[in-house]
Amino acid sequence: MSSDNGVLRSREVDTPARLLLFSVRRAPGWTAALVLSSVAGTATVLLLPAALAAAVDAALAGSGLAPALVWLGVLLGTALLTEMLDTWASTAGATAVELSLRRGLVQRVLRAGVPSQRRFPAGDLSSRLVSGTSEASGLVATVLSIADAVVAAVGGLVALVLIDWTLALSFVVSVPVAAVIIRRFMSEATELLTRYQELQGSLSARLVEAMSGARTIRASGTLDREVERVLEPLPELSAAGLATWDAQRRTVWKVMLLAPLVEVTVLAVAGVGVADGRITAGSWIAVAGYVGIALGLLNVVDTLMGFAHVRAGTARLAEVLVLPDGPGGTLPLPDGPGALAFRGVTVRADEDVVLDGLDLDIPAGLAVAIVGRSGAGKSTLAALAGGLIAPDQGQVLLDGAPVADLRPDQLRRAVAYAFERPALLGETVHDTIAYGSGDISRELVELAAVLASADGFIRRLPQGYDTPLDQAPLSGGEVQRLGLARAVTGERRVLILDDATSSLDTATEAEVSATLAGLLAGRTRILVAHRAGTAARADLVVWIEQGRVRAVGPHDRLNQDPDYRALFATTDDLTREPA
Repeated sequence: MSSDNGVLRSREVDTPARLLLFSVRRAPGWTAALVLSSVAGTATVLLLPAALAAAVDAALAGSGLAPALVWLGVLLGTALLTEMLDTWASTAGATAVELSLRRGLVQRVLRAGVPSQRRFPAGDLSSRLVSGTSEASGLVATVLSIADAVVAAVGGLVALVLIDWTLALSFVVSVPVAAVIIRRFMSEATELLTRYQELQGSLSARLVEAMSGARTIRASGTLDREVERVLEPLPELSAAGLATWDAQRRTVWKVMLLAPLVEVTVLAVAGVGVADGRITAGSWIAVAGYVGIALGLLNVVDTLMGFAHVRAGTARLAEVLVLPDGPGGTLPLPDGPGALAFRGVTVRADEDVVLDGLDLDIPAGLAVAIVGRSGAGKSTLAALAGGLIAPDQGQVLLDGAPVADLRPDQLRRAVAYAFERPALLGETVHDTIAYGSGDISRELVELAAVLASADGFIRRLPQGYDTPLDQAPLSGGEVQRLGLARAVTGERRVLILDDATSSLDTATEAEVSATLAGLLAGRTRILVAHRAGTAARADLVVWIEQGRVRAVGPHDRLNQDPDYRALFATTDDLTREPA
């Protein structure tokens, strides 16, 4: 894939012309086969009427019929073979391009990281990945189909001139009318199809959201309301689809009215030529064939609809591919104990300021709890610390080096995350704990599970650590402990727990925290905390309010402030079931 670092860029496919060049590069062999079949097929189509005319004239003359029939048979056989090659090459070529587009789209989304999730919902991305790439992948075949129609039409017109110039003159009067019809159709169809695909993406995104919250919807008794919300774009989607078909219908009836009128006119002129002796009977049959070929340009509405699909799909792909790479540079990771510093950090989400000129130092080797009300910026601060997102202003420093400028692969080996809802990736329980840590041993995986208090329930699974994830019945707390185990593998200097123990009961959380504190002493730990107990076990507490640091200090000292105690009034009163 010819792009920066092997990753597909928007500029490679943001217009049909660039997408065409990209498609040719991705499937050169199949493109060559498709061009060959198109050229051979068009040539065969142009030769068939003349061959048929020669056979008719030979039959009427009573001589030379056998060679004429052989030639006609060769052309018919060639037409069949080129049709087969065309179908094979267009399908294989489109598949290769589609695979490349999908790979590039996935790479771009993953390289963009968190910002891509904020801009494009998962369902919308799925729609672009499936339908958008499928629409765009057929561009080579679509362009060649249009080119075939144009070349065949010009060839048919030239053949009419060679037979009798008056035939061509009677045909060309239809060209301006046809051009206006086709131009209007392309403009209208592209706009309608783009809107149709946008609505499809919206519907898909709503469905994914509903599926992820299926239990909450059931428990809340809001099934009917949620169905209405998911299907809200459906009427507009239906209207856009009907409008597209209506545009095609209005174009088709005009073409179907224009084509017979032109054909009858040309054949009438040809009939006069036969009567005058300027045109033979066989040539009259050839005229019927060539006028049909020349009129083929009017019968490419379906092909033009395909081109409109390509344009709409290309536009939707380009919107994703224009996403910049996520944070990450080329600087090597410096040696250090894991000290973090935030200098004038500002982060915005649309029009809202999440963090506002925040300054903070997190000493190396300490467990630091980040507390604050919902929306204060705790998770944003955690994401900044490990380079998942970059600040709009200011800098985040790890051991004196700007996090945004560090090599991502080295940064990932230095900073590990555990999240509230960790994604279990891999085939087995062992795989999901080892995920991102390279080829580590079973012993290290088991040690990480012990640290996260996960070893016990893992050994009770049907195949222990080798249990496939889709056969492992796991509670929310057990899933969190697997995510925690994954985070503590290796020798990371910074461990960030973003509400990673929220599904654990109080006793289990205390057990996990005590184990981590004992065995991970000396490593920097950042804990996004919602419980007073979590904050109390930390060495230091950072209190975030309205995007700024309100106070930093031990929990016991901060707990003297009634506003601080109010942060935990609700969460600590909740009764949690053992996880």
